Amino acid sequence: MINPHRSSPRNCLTSSIVKLSCLTVVLSLGACSGSVPSETSASGRGDLKVVTTFLPMTLFTTAVAGDCATVTALIPPNLGPHDFQATPATASALSQAEVLVENGLDMEEFLEKLVSSAENENLVTINTSSGVKTLESSEPDHHDRYGHHHHDHGEVNPHIWLDPVRAAEQVENIRDGLVEVDPGCASTYLKNAELYSQKLKDLNNDIASQLQPYSGKSFVAFHDFAPYFAERYQLKADYIVDLPDMNPSPADLQRVATQVRQSQLKALLSEPQEGNRSFNALANDLGVKIVEFDPLETGSLESSLDPNTYFKVMRSNVTNLIEAIGG
Repeated sequence: MINPHRSSPRNCLTSSIVKLSCLTVVLSLGACSGSVPSETSASGRGDLKVVTTFLPMTLFTTAVAGDCATVTALIPPNLGPHDFQATPATASALSQAEVLVENGLDMEEFLEKLVSSAENENLVTINTSSGVKTLESSEPDHHDRYGHHHHDHGEVNPHIWLDPVRAAEQVENIRDGLVEVDPGCASTYLKNAELYSQKLKDLNNDIASQLQPYSGKSFVAFHDFAPYFAERYQLKADYIVDLPDMNPSPADLQRVATQVRQSQLKALLSEPQEGNRSFNALANDLGVKIVEFDPLETGSLESSLDPNTYFKVMRSNVTNLIEAIGG
């Protein structure tokens, strides 16, 4: 869980997300200009400098850290890990940080080189996926049958945060990491993590109750973000492409068209960003709608500052999913 590059814990270290305000680095909000931490994306007032990678890590860390740490998102909230382009400024942010919180599972492929270039021997990395049960990205024969280009994320699917139960495990990893680095604020971390984890467990119970009537049903998303969610609630998830920036092949579209007709789906699930033209055209050809399922890889600046964003988005996702499968 923790990468101990740090010789001794500092009293009153606090969050696992570094705040922009403590870094004096500017985070660019444009996809083309890469990412540079900005003061507006910072949260918390503590003197422990914590950097997080992307939106769920920021939300979870902010919730646990409370006022004990300054939490900064390394990636602008309107950019996902797949769109991130590191700049010298982001390396500078890491060079000044004390804690880095990551999802792991190859979600943040850019991190290894970036951390190395930051030359921060005291940086502690909290891998929130440590000990979390994972799922393979795809079955070996999936590529052979359907022509997919798999394993772009690696052999393990990284989207563990979309299962509230696994998300609670991530929160616990953040808690344990912050307590180890900053034992002076341990009581705050323990209390905040307990409260947030309980909310995640309550959310899981609510979703399970809502989706129980649809057990065994199938749904189709544009990219491969839903296997953990589907497994948790006994659903079947299909997708067109591995990553959101990929273009589907004719074979991909034909396969999904067959799936939609067989399962009598009422809608396809798309991310909040502008949909893929082929995906939208497929929905039109099949006479089904496009509804939104937000995988929480990106968000607005305002939403990134509110740990309750996770619960709001997930509840909305469930409502839209029920519509997609004909509820």
